[in-house]
Amino acid sequence: MFKFTKIEKIIVPVDFSKHSEYALETAAILAKEQNAEITVMHMLELSESIFSQSSTAKNDEMMFMLALADKKFKEFLHQDYLKGLKVLPVIKHHKVFKEVDEVAKKLNADLIVMGSHGHSEHEGVFTGSNTEKVVRHSKTPVLVVKSEPTFSNFNHVVYASDFSEASISSFNEASDFLTTIGNQLSLLHVNLPNTSFKNTEEIETKVRDFLKKVDGNLDRLDDVVYVADYTVEAGILNYSKKVKADLIAATTHGRTGFNHLLHGSIAEDLVNHARLPVIIFNL
Repeated sequence: MFKFTKIEKIIVPVDFSKHSEYALETAAILAKEQNAEITVMHMLELSESIFSQSSTAKNDEMMFMLALADKKFKEFLHQDYLKGLKVLPVIKHHKVFKEVDEVAKKLNADLIVMGSHGHSEHEGVFTGSNTEKVVRHSKTPVLVVKSEPTFSNFNHVVYASDFSEASISSFNEASDFLTTIGNQLSLLHVNLPNTSFKNTEEIETKVRDFLKKVDGNLDRLDDVVYVADYTVEAGILNYSKKVKADLIAATTHGRTGFNHLLHGSIAEDLVNHARLPVIIFNL
């Protein structure tokens, strides 16, 4: 069975905004703690017209954009918190959510760290919608931050799970990963009203059976917390606020197309609405 031990490679997509700076500083904190290297990736925002231009005109615009990006990179990476770290700048040309996952796979990265300002602002590449696409498509864990980091590590991590059969494959990897970056890990189950409601005995039985199938480690039962709320998202956010958690973690099924529209995504809702950093694992 796979056992995650440490973070070695981190990818940080940037658009040189303040939210990108938040992501880069967060990655630096983790990199220093884990002795990891950072790849900072910028996607060129090329105009659609460039693809219909002549070869000479296309090359001229590409060279100009590359030179401009290189200049911005040098200024952007001139940060005290990056001193002593191995940082590799990379420039890519295509759509952000596709490129991030492709580079992560190529480099065998352990984590993607992204800055995001949700749907409330419209400047830069990393709006809420683009962050959602990265979360939905990436098989590498994605950590989304929305503010300047005020921590030296993630002391208390809340990991929300439905403890279903479908979650077994990713549970060990996610919990091992989270244990390496946090000191305390709470496993959260949100009980919903109406047809989803389960009484205490039913929930405890479900969780116990789940842990037996995962690895048989019933000591984890001491880390499981049960809350009741009207939605899963509200339960996660309210509990995390109550215990003053430093990080929220969840798993997504990476739904796309009609299935995604039909079922929605709790992970993407958390990414958009949580003030805390959120890390998402894709099944």
